[in-house]
Order: sequence, then structure tokens, then C-alpha cells
Amino acid sequence: MFSSELEKYDWDATTARILAKTAADVERALGARRRSVDDFMALISPAAAPYLEQMAQLSRSLTEQRFGNTVSMYIPMYITNSCTNSCVYCGFNRHNSFQRVILTPEQIEAECRAIRRMAPFENLLLVTGENPRAAGTEYIEQALRVCRPYFNNLTIEVMPLSMEDYERLTRSGLNGVVCFQETYHRERYKIYHPAGMKSNFEWRVNGYDRMGAAGVHKIGLGVLIGLEDWRTDVAMMALHLQYLRRHYWRTRYSVNFPRMRPSESGFRPNVVMTDRELAQLIFAFRIFDPDVDISMSTRERPEFRDNIATLGATSMSAGSRTEPGGYETYPQALEQFAVSDGRTPAEVAEALRRAGREPVWKDWDKVFD
Repeated sequence: MFSSELEKYDWDATTARILAKTAADVERALGARRRSVDDFMALISPAAAPYLEQMAQLSRSLTEQRFGNTVSMYIPMYITNSCTNSCVYCGFNRHNSFQRVILTPEQIEAECRAIRRMAPFENLLLVTGENPRAAGTEYIEQALRVCRPYFNNLTIEVMPLSMEDYERLTRSGLNGVVCFQETYHRERYKIYHPAGMKSNFEWRVNGYDRMGAAGVHKIGLGVLIGLEDWRTDVAMMALHLQYLRRHYWRTRYSVNFPRMRPSESGFRPNVVMTDRELAQLIFAFRIFDPDVDISMSTRERPEFRDNIATLGATSMSAGSRTEPGGYETYPQALEQFAVSDGRTPAEVAEALRRAGREPVWKDWDKVFD
């Protein structure tokens, strides 16, 4: 399990290692045929900031080699905000007072129809709070079966499950799983997640092993930018990705770097990442792993998303609502986080075409299941 591998890396020592990188380390990483995690550390270090343009061009070249000019389009559907966790930064925190919603199968189907009227999405991300008793595996499985006739590719972002549950959901139409570790800082993790299932660091970080062992087709990793030092967190994520590729090589992988936005909880980020730093991180990940899917959500501004789609990002959401039933059933419910790109899917697609990118609404077909 990855938790044992992670114990080999001291957080403070890793931070110091990144900050000690020099211009020579950056140039060596840029010129390497294959990049190591140590090279990745050089590319995300402060020493790499003057090389941003060179990194951008290399990232663009590698992206076009592996993905052509395409950008895969997806849309999230929140189906419940019921949650038993106490994450201090999340609007769904169980101590926040607001109406909790668990969509019925009929309401989920209404959301599916509403999305299909918006745009020809085929990639759907189902999102839930973490309430295993009220919205556990059986509920998720039922939701997958309702959504399957409407979408060819179904991904979930839910509580970490057992290997057996992932296998069960795969048989019910599941294609991929996204799970945010939030932070790899083991000691600080407990501060942000004081109660609930999510407070168990090992269960969460080892969930990716269970996904891989269950044969999940695609696994998405991510950290929340704003909790701890972002450079150290993403270096740990690069280690994690390398570990997963080595052990579960049949699986596809994606990464996401959401910068924290204001939420109902009132939490404000401890660390603020600039646009230039986020661009540097995206370029570094593309150079480190040319085959990984890099996803950009509507948390980011339209201008940034349009530009980064030509330089490294390969999948993008559009028209997102971050509240359960937000497309049809409960359009005024509580959002999990604020959206920065409020354009319609058609407007996002047109902007991508103007930038020389082709929006792709479908990259998976039922015939392959």
C-alpha cells in the first residue's frame, strides 16, 4: 500500500529538497529524455520560474504529441450534499446548517435530461458527500444505472470504498474514479479532517490501491491547493502517481490541482497560488508524465482556462453546477464551492475552437464495457 511508501519521505526534508534546486537542476530536467520525481521537483521549484516560457513550449509539444489538439469535455452532477465529515474547508461540513439533499432516482434522471439539453456531453462525473449509511454503495450503484442510458462514460467522486465495492460498481457501468487526497501531510491532515470517515488518513491514501486492484479503468488524483505548501504536496502526488503506474499499469490516470475557493464554511486558504505558479505546475506535470490527463475545472477563470488548454490541459468541465440538483431539481441549493467560469458549454467549446483546440464530448463507448 502507498501509505508504507509515503513513510519513506519526510515532509520538511522534501520541502527543503525542492527549495534547494538550482538553475542547473532545472536545465538538466528540461534536457532529460525521461524525468524522475527529482526532476519534477526541480521543475516546480522557485528556480524554475525564469524558465516558464521554455517549459510552456515543451509542455505544448508533449501534449500535442500524445493528445493532438483535442480537449475532452465533461460535466459534474452533484447528487447529494449529505455528509458525515467535518472538513473545516468544505461547505458540506456536517456542522453547517442547511437543507441536506439526496436526489431520488427520478430526480437524477431529470438532471440527466437537463444536461443532455445543454450540450452533447458523454462524460459525466457523479459527485456525493460522504454518508455511507444514507448514500452508500447501493445508492451510488443505483445512480450509475439511472445515468448509464444517457452517458457513455461515468466517473464518480465519492467516499473511498473497498476493493469489492469498486468491483461491484465497475460491473454496474463505472468507468473511472476521482479522489482528492486533499493533502499528503499526514500530521496536518487530521487538523483539516477532525471527524468522520475522512479523518482516517491511511484509508483514504490507500484507496487508490484498492481502485487499481479492482481494475478501475481510470483513476484521478488531486490535492487541494491552499491547505499546505503546494510544492511539497504535488511532489508527494507525483510520487504517488509513479507508484500507481508501476503497480497498476493497465489503468489510465488523471491529475487535478483545484485552487481553493470560498465556501459556506468560511475557511480561507492558508497558501495562495498565483496564476503563474499554477501554469508552472501544469507544465511540470506534463513534462514529468506526458501521458497523464490534466483536468481543469470551472474553479478557474475563463481566460486562464482558454490559455492553458493550448499548453497542457487535456480535459475541462463546462456549465458546472456544484449543488445537488443544480441543473433541474434544486437550482438554488447550496454550492460546494464558487464557480469562476460561468460560461455555457457552447461558449467554452467555441473559445476552444478559436484557440485551435477541438472539444471532444465523447471518449468512451458502451461497446467497450
